[in-house]
Amino acid sequence: MSDIETARIAQNPRFQELVHERTRFGWTLTIIMLLIYFGFIGLIAFDKALLAVKIGGGTASLGLVLGVTVIVLAFILTGIYVRRANGRFDDLTAALKRDLGR
Repeated sequence: MSDIETARIAQNPRFQELVHERTRFGWTLTIIMLLIYFGFIGLIAFDKALLAVKIGGGTASLGLVLGVTVIVLAFILTGIYVRRANGRFDDLTAALKRDLGR
């Protein structure tokens, strides 16, 4: 791909929209995951007694449940990104290709 062609793509409004939306959405999900993760780590550091509370009269503690929840939420956020990428981002990419005649 030549520099002229690269510049033409970079200046296309659909390309700029795609980059903007992907970047914003990616950072939004990243911030959500960081808040979840560091919130959990903060609980470990500052309130161990809360995490040691037994749940349902068994051997499982609140810390275990919250730890598993952090992992499950990471999978859910990944699924949300994949769904957006396969929908909106693919639609924008297809529109960009049509604009560029490809």
